[in-house]
Amino acid sequence: MTIEQRREKLESLGRFLNQFKRQGIEKDESLPHNDPYFELLKEKIERAVHYNGWFTLENVLFSIEQWSRALTSDNLQKWLSGYDFSEVEPKTVGIIMAGNIPLVGFHDFISVLVSGHKVLVKQSSNDKLLLPVIADYLKTIAPEWQEKIELLPDSADGASKMTNFDAIIATGSNNTARYFEYYFSGKPSIIRKNRNSVAVLTGNETSEELSALAEDIFRYYGLGCRNVSKLYVPKNYDFNAFFEAVYSWNPIINQAKYANNYDYNKAVYLMSQFKLLENGFLILKEDVSLNSPIATLFYETYEDMEAIQKELDSRKEEIQCVVGREIIENEVSFGNTQYPQLWDYADNVDTLHFLTKQV
Repeated sequence: MTIEQRREKLESLGRFLNQFKRQGIEKDESLPHNDPYFELLKEKIERAVHYNGWFTLENVLFSIEQWSRALTSDNLQKWLSGYDFSEVEPKTVGIIMAGNIPLVGFHDFISVLVSGHKVLVKQSSNDKLLLPVIADYLKTIAPEWQEKIELLPDSADGASKMTNFDAIIATGSNNTARYFEYYFSGKPSIIRKNRNSVAVLTGNETSEELSALAEDIFRYYGLGCRNVSKLYVPKNYDFNAFFEAVYSWNPIINQAKYANNYDYNKAVYLMSQFKLLENGFLILKEDVSLNSPIATLFYETYEDMEAIQKELDSRKEEIQCVVGREIIENEVSFGNTQYPQLWDYADNVDTLHFLTKQV
């Protein structure tokens, strides 16, 4: 397949996924090869919601929606136009996926395919129902990919089951990353560790911007690396406007797993006599750490922007996104962390450059 043909197949996938929206799942009878994959993905979405308590229907469909919006002709053309695929020698690239949010490893999956390599996937047991349907759909619309896509059977140890591969892309915690680095030493690799996102507030944000920030905080219950887990605020910052702006997300406390985390963390903090701010569904705790627990948002105060810039620079290997308004270079605007483009690479590591130049 040429790069143009591979791009067209991903564009077709985008049209297929466009049938699954939060406002409703509606079959497009005009799509070729839609049967039986439409009904099958619909069934797997329902099963995923019951299988994983964090995968609500809203969040699963949100993820699929974002992929349907990403896989358009214009986006794919812009993404792929900066790379030379003519010298790629097809290899087998293993992917060990995380399972914190729905389809979290999908960007790596399509990157390997569009580069012309074979993809060998070890899914997370927490997110193993959706990708097989999408993979089978791709094999149907592109028979050339029949031998290019392999999903390994479920097992507790992803690394030990990875054999006969030439390069690896693995995502995990800081602890598992050390294991991956040891196990996959000698192979070209991208090893991703824990990352968190932060927001820098000045106190001059509008209520609309703070409301948009709530999407960055609460989407996927804060489980993604693009979720804001910490605020940097000016000294003596008044949190009243912030609490008022995010209050529309208060129904999140009705989710049992989230509520359990909220109750547990609040009890632990109170017993430890930490000073807290909370509004019934979100705890604010002053803390230098970036990685806050579920239902908790850490914050830290600052006195000048230069100090913040130094702080962010010193911790850039821990940070995925910085949210703000005209504060630093490459910041993400309020409400947009969960809407990455195809060229917004995790950990700022250019996956396509790796696949076209280093594999």
